[in-house]
Amino acid sequence: MRIDVRWLARVAAVIVLTTTPLAAADVAGTSTITAVTVFSRGAEVTRTALLKIEQGEHVIVFKDLPAQAIESSIRIEGRSTGRLDIGSVDTRRVEIPRLDPAVSKSERRRLEEAIEKLQDERAVIAADVEAAEAQKRFVEGLVTLPSRPTAKPGEKAEKGEEWGDIFALIGSRLAEAEKARLTAGLRVRELDHRITDLERALSDLAPVEDARTEVRVNVTAAAALEANLLLRYQVPAASWQSLYDARLMTGARNVAPSLVLIRRAAVQQRSGEDWRDVALTLSTARPTNGASAPSLDTTTIDFVPEVPLPRPVASAPSPAAQATRERRSGLDASSSPAEAGAADKKQDEEFAIGEQQASADISAFQARFDIPGRTTILATSEVKRVLIDQATIEPTLVVRTVPRLRPQAYLYAKLVAPKTSAYLPGAIALFRDGTFVGMGKLPLLAPGQEQEIGFGADDSVRVRYATVEDKRGETGLISSQQTDTRAFRISVKNLHERAIAISVQDNIPTSRQQDIKVELTGKTPPTRRDVDDKRGVLAWEALVQPDEERQIEFGFRVSWPAGKRVIYGR
Repeated sequence: MRIDVRWLARVAAVIVLTTTPLAAADVAGTSTITAVTVFSRGAEVTRTALLKIEQGEHVIVFKDLPAQAIESSIRIEGRSTGRLDIGSVDTRRVEIPRLDPAVSKSERRRLEEAIEKLQDERAVIAADVEAAEAQKRFVEGLVTLPSRPTAKPGEKAEKGEEWGDIFALIGSRLAEAEKARLTAGLRVRELDHRITDLERALSDLAPVEDARTEVRVNVTAAAALEANLLLRYQVPAASWQSLYDARLMTGARNVAPSLVLIRRAAVQQRSGEDWRDVALTLSTARPTNGASAPSLDTTTIDFVPEVPLPRPVASAPSPAAQATRERRSGLDASSSPAEAGAADKKQDEEFAIGEQQASADISAFQARFDIPGRTTILATSEVKRVLIDQATIEPTLVVRTVPRLRPQAYLYAKLVAPKTSAYLPGAIALFRDGTFVGMGKLPLLAPGQEQEIGFGADDSVRVRYATVEDKRGETGLISSQQTDTRAFRISVKNLHERAIAISVQDNIPTSRQQDIKVELTGKTPPTRRDVDDKRGVLAWEALVQPDEERQIEFGFRVSWPAGKRVIYGR
């Protein structure tokens, strides 16, 4: 029995093809940005991709992620109409042409042909310009025609030229030549502009590539199915800051004051991709600041080492001793840079620890704000302002004055922060009775925390300040003392239609020496001392009725040993 070798080879090839698994097919994935969560630094972008996948193993390739996408943050999840298992997710940086090469080539050819046509037209018109200029030069040459010689006595004079007709002809021809030259010049200029615009458009079609992040998702589908995949990743070049409007209505005799606190956000990004019609969420989380507190090293204390006594000055060494010293100094010099480097490294490490401790003062408040509707934020760093929420608060009005520095009253609104979420630090625009009065800064406010916001000068409260006593003297018989006595009078009058709380602040000196004694004097004792933990700062607080005037009389007496001088300072 003869066996056909060629037949065996064909059978073996069929067996190999049927038993060897087919290579995974690439599926082009196109995704759209549907949601973005912006942090104080950075943002998380969510892309959605709808795909139809056949049965078997496939590699879904996404090339529309920006180059700034943090590779370690890329996550793939979603739902499908059948069983779909995700194997591995691979990422790499690639260069993607901005335009379709075929479309770009066709458009470039069209622009090149248009430029050539305009250049030909310009050459024709430029020739017309040169002809008009030549005609102008010829006509101007007629003015320089040689004059005829004067007839001699007895000879008959020839008939002269009609110079009036000649001048009229020259003038009309010059006008026509100049008009033709100007018209052709304007046409040349117009063509130059059009050629420049087309050349600029042609340069924009140059084959420029954008850096992108390519994501390759290896999947296995049990059957043909439809999948809705979500791609999430973070980008660093994005941020948002808090902005506030505080609108105070001071009220009237029978109308209580009210305060509307409006919270906004200023969002900007340069992630390399535009966020168009996305669901925007603002978060107070800080994913880039780490999740653990810094660690402290041991701090020691020791005596300062005693400074060794200086060596006695020796006489000039012998040549042999000098050579030995130079060899040793050379060895010492060779080892000193390493020791110095180790010391510098230690100092740098200690300094770095100090920096980490200083930057670890971060608020623990976290909140998420879902902005209603859809928002578009372009990747141009332009600030997008969106409204977060607003709250109506019943404030307590307080008038504060520091007449020693300025005899002017200032209106403050004392409020309690709403208990919804923390208010992050930010700039605040101040409005009083519908009028913009200035800008301020709102600190971090925890829910339920009290805060005072200033709303500018209050001209309905009159403040006066006067010094009623200022003298120095000496007391004592056995041990004399120097004294400095001062007294002041402050008057505050309420011109509002309703009672208002008024706080007057002043200060007295504080002693840094045991021998310097400071005594508070006067008829009106302060309501509070050491206001805001500042030594010597006093406050007088009272509810002043309409048209009521209050007077504060106080002062201080300083005494110290005679023969010494004192100085007032901070």
